[in-house]
Amino acid sequence: MADKTILLVDDAAFMRMMLKDILTKNGYNVIGEAENGVKAIEKFKELKPMLCILDITMPEMDGIAAAKGIKAADPGALIVMCSAMGQQAMVIESIQAGARDFIVKPFQPDRVLEAVKKVIG
Repeated sequence: MADKTILLVDDAAFMRMMLKDILTKNGYNVIGEAENGVKAIEKFKELKPMLCILDITMPEMDGIAAAKGIKAADPGALIVMCSAMGQQAMVIESIQAGARDFIVKPFQPDRVLEAVKKVIG
């Protein structure tokens, strides 16, 4: 079974902590965290995670720009976006940027796990 490695990207530390808690309790391995899109791309290249969970609204570089940067570095990269705004336009833009799924905050553990399982198993 492949190592289910995940990079968490959110400007709010408590959101990363919540996600990490949900994921590690369910057998996933959170190998890195970043608080903005610029760091997300750096960490992605360095750690090569199986999945990247990106928040959309972040300082310096938003999640959609980060998703494009990650996809440019690795066209096969797997990305799930998350945002507090359940705006249709954001979801569509995320999918166009290469995201496989979209999670809305506040996080519901079942929904987070469903999205992750759908993408990496």
